[in-house]
Amino acid sequence: MKNQILIGWTTTESKEDALLLARGLVENSLAACVQVDGPLTSTYRWKGAIETNEEWRLAVKFASDRAEELEKWLLTNHPYDEPQWLAVNVEKASSGYENWVFSETSPQD
Repeated sequence: MKNQILIGWTTTESKEDALLLARGLVENSLAACVQVDGPLTSTYRWKGAIETNEEWRLAVKFASDRAEELEKWLLTNHPYDEPQWLAVNVEKASSGYENWVFSETSPQD
């Protein structure tokens, strides 16, 4: 299967946690770029109660051949018990951007 660009999303309860995750993903060459935005308001059901909280969203750009390793790292380092992790395929990207993502997410020797 051809390597593809994916975009994944997760959230944290603080900007500091979001920035730590973003930096760790890029430092470990798991993501080429992570954008942090917020605060945003999330409403969800957790353990039977409806919660509304302020969160910070991370948009993670990465190569599909690093997806399993990225997810494992994220689940290990994320402060939430059950973090959101959703990822979708990018249908079209410029060749230059695609090359940059694959270059930045190549495993470091």
